[in-house]
Amino acid sequence: MRILLLLLLGILCLRAGAQKKPYQVRTIAFYNLENLFDTHNDSLARDDDRTPDGADRWSRARLDRKLKNLARVLSEIGGEIGASPPDIIGVCEAENRKVLEELIGQPALRPFDYGIVHFNSPDHRGIDVGLLYRKGRFFPTEARSFRLLLHDSDGSRKYTRDQLVVSGLLDQEEIHLLVNHWPSRGGAALHSRVYRKEAALRQRFLVDSILYHHPGANIISMGDFNDNPTDASMRILSRGRYPEGDLYNPMEKLFRKGTGSLAYRDRWNLFDQMLFSTSWISPSVGSYRLWRARVFQPAYLKTREGRYRGYPFRTYAGGRYQGGYSDHFPVYALLIK
Repeated sequence: MRILLLLLLGILCLRAGAQKKPYQVRTIAFYNLENLFDTHNDSLARDDDRTPDGADRWSRARLDRKLKNLARVLSEIGGEIGASPPDIIGVCEAENRKVLEELIGQPALRPFDYGIVHFNSPDHRGIDVGLLYRKGRFFPTEARSFRLLLHDSDGSRKYTRDQLVVSGLLDQEEIHLLVNHWPSRGGAALHSRVYRKEAALRQRFLVDSILYHHPGANIISMGDFNDNPTDASMRILSRGRYPEGDLYNPMEKLFRKGTGSLAYRDRWNLFDQMLFSTSWISPSVGSYRLWRARVFQPAYLKTREGRYRGYPFRTYAGGRYQGGYSDHFPVYALLIK
């Protein structure tokens, strides 16, 4: 009987050992919030249109609807595969910390206890980048905002968004997050590409600095880069061979298949991207690795009819209030271990 019990115990131990270890998934997202302004006139920024008396008639009711819409989107990113709301969210086009506080205070996001990293930048429109994070999943240890000094052809200063760098612990693993919103095309991509090249060189310097002080660091560079994955500015960050210091861009494969995060003149662009250091591709045992990257585009985020059918459902279109979400779809990546 004793021998039989020992054999049975051994079989149970073998079965237990053969069971697959449950995976742990973390979601990282980025979303261009499309002109998330409060209703107050800021004398230091060009926000006159986004006030109650401005051209957009930006009222408290419209702001509240915008906040509710954005909170719904953020709370559902990754939900189609069963993931919980994002653990970390990079954002751009937020006027100030106050609107971000109102955003994470919405009923759809409040239960997840998000924190905020935000710095005011000198952008002429008064819009900033920022980082939202679930306090129980990510612990920031350092955050800095880096200025991008640009000048027009006549030598005058061109004010744009800072580049945000946040370091911290994701479930006790050190990671470094960079949030970007590079200079826009402004209707002339060729004219403005020199500014995005300067932004790319600044980002390249920041990535190299992190790798110099932390060899093998886990880095994610995310943002609205206002260029596609195959454009020259993005090649400064991701040259495609992934040597030491290069970044892997999973969005390039999506772009080549025709996937986009915004549309302009019947052409899809993938300006919203997430790039990863090679440590996410071949991590050490027991560490997070990049699983997949996607564009989040459920039906409710798309314009339902008319000329712009299928395009992102915007807050304003053609100068008219639509009550939508953003002119960009959010993007996200899943990390797994």
